[in-house]
Amino acid sequence: MAQATLAVTMPEEVWVQQVSTAHPEATLRVLAAVPGSESGFALVRIAGPDVPSVLEDMDEHPQITELTLAQWSENEATIHFETTAPLLMFSSRDSGMPIELPVEIQDGEAIVEVTGSRERLSELAGQLERFGLQYRIEHVRERVHDSQLLSERQREVVMAAVEEGYYDTPRCCSLTELAGRLGIAKSTCSETLHRAEEAIIKRFVRELPTADEPDALEDGLANEPATSE
Repeated sequence: MAQATLAVTMPEEVWVQQVSTAHPEATLRVLAAVPGSESGFALVRIAGPDVPSVLEDMDEHPQITELTLAQWSENEATIHFETTAPLLMFSSRDSGMPIELPVEIQDGEAIVEVTGSRERLSELAGQLERFGLQYRIEHVRERVHDSQLLSERQREVVMAAVEEGYYDTPRCCSLTELAGRLGIAKSTCSETLHRAEEAIIKRFVRELPTADEPDALEDGLANEPATSE
C-alpha cells in the first residue's frame, strides 16, 4: 500500500482558491465531505481573525449553492455547505482513492493524505490534472503494517527487553537475565533480538527522505518506493 502526502493548489476560478487566498490567515478544515453527481457537500470548520468576512465571501459566491451555520464561537465557525465545484471530491471519487480527513486548506493550498494501491494513487494524480489541480508531492512511501514487520515471537522478546530495561543506559537487564525471564536459551534470545533489530533498523533507514522521493508519483508509481513504512 502506498501512502502519500500532497500539497494541492486549486484553479484560480474555483471558490476555495479565491476565498482562501483573499483571507490567507484563515484555515478551512474539512471535517466531512461527500460528492454528489454534479455537486458536493462538506462540513468545514473555519478558524482565523476574520471569520465573518470569510463566511460572507462564501455565501455570496455563485459556486456555493447552500450554506448553513452549524456552530459559532470567537474566531471560529463550523458550516455545512453545498458547492458545484468540489474538485478534490470529484478527483477522489473518479480515481477510487479515498482522501483522508480532515483536510486543511490555507491560502489556496490543501494538504491531502491518501493511502491505497500505487495504481490508485497514480490514477488520483491523473484526475487531479484532469480537473486542473496542481500538486506538489511532500512524500510517498510504502506502508507496511506493524504486524508484517516482526513475527509474534520477535515482538514478544523485544517488548520484554524494553520492559526489563535491556535497552536502558546503563543496562538494567543482561541478555542472560532476559533469556531466563523469557524461559529460552541465551543463544535463542540473542538471535531473535538481532533479527528483530535488523528489521526495525532497516525500516527506519528506508523511511529517511531521499532526494529522488518527489519523482515517485510523476513516474507513475511503478518503480520501487523511495521510502517504506
